[in-house]
Amino acid sequence: MLAKAKGGVLSSDDLGGSIQINPVLVRKELINLLKNKMVKSKEGKNGGFSLNKPEGDIRLSDVYRSVHQSSLLMKSKNKPNPNCIVGRQINIHLDNLYNDAEKALLGELEKVTLKKFVYRFN
Repeated sequence: MLAKAKGGVLSSDDLGGSIQINPVLVRKELINLLKNKMVKSKEGKNGGFSLNKPEGDIRLSDVYRSVHQSSLLMKSKNKPNPNCIVGRQINIHLDNLYNDAEKALLGELEKVTLKKFVYRFN
């Protein structure tokens, strides 16, 4: 929506209304985007958020890294049986699989700019 606004300012209420989630949740993600200088904010009655750089300069991988503070696939927290041939190795192999999957995802997101993605919404 920020890319479609063409430099205009949108509130977290506008953004939340589009995807039907609480504006507070939207603001939490916007803070991450602010920290990474992808968006800027305007205070006051007519305040809100806008893109801080051209949508052609923002890759979806940048957005992903900004809003995902942890891995897409979580690390296992269980403590499997160390005496089991599967159990003693499962977390290592799952972690490797999850890391490879996230690298593949980031590789695909790296290929797509926000401008290219927004073009789909006509």
